Amino acid sequence: MGPYRRHSARVLLVDRAGRLLLLRFRFAPTGPARGHGWVTPGGGVEGDEPLAHAAAREVREEIGLVVDPDRLGRPVAYRVGADDRGPTSGLFRDDFFLHRLDRHDVDVGGMESHERVTHAGHRWWTLDELASTRDVVYPLGLSTLLADVLDGRVPTPARRLP
Repeated sequence: MGPYRRHSARVLLVDRAGRLLLLRFRFAPTGPARGHGWVTPGGGVEGDEPLAHAAAREVREEIGLVVDPDRLGRPVAYRVGADDRGPTSGLFRDDFFLHRLDRHDVDVGGMESHERVTHAGHRWWTLDELASTRDVVYPLGLSTLLADVLDGRVPTPARRLP
């Protein structure tokens, strides 16, 4: 895992209409006043698990999508930052893969129990909706990254997000 307290592999799922799938989650009682936020599917890397394998496993568990890890390629973006999450405080890293698909009917039946507690739905977002929302969306800079991806400018090497 390296120096990171938590290393996550996440996936930017973009459908044929150019919409991005985000999962809605509830903040802990001590979180922001709005009560919820949006995040890309994905989650923690287990042990020495390769990043693409972790990303594929997470989208299967969280949204019922089976993806060959080899089709994910390399991450297109990442973010690194310190966070104070009580017993799991420290340095965190999220790596983001891009996966295009025609369509997908989300199935959350494979979510782990701790994910189900905070899960509050999902939505396919257009670029305009993402750029203009007042909701909390993680990671920061996601609308700019999506605009570049939709215009065919996929970052190589991976772009660092705020």
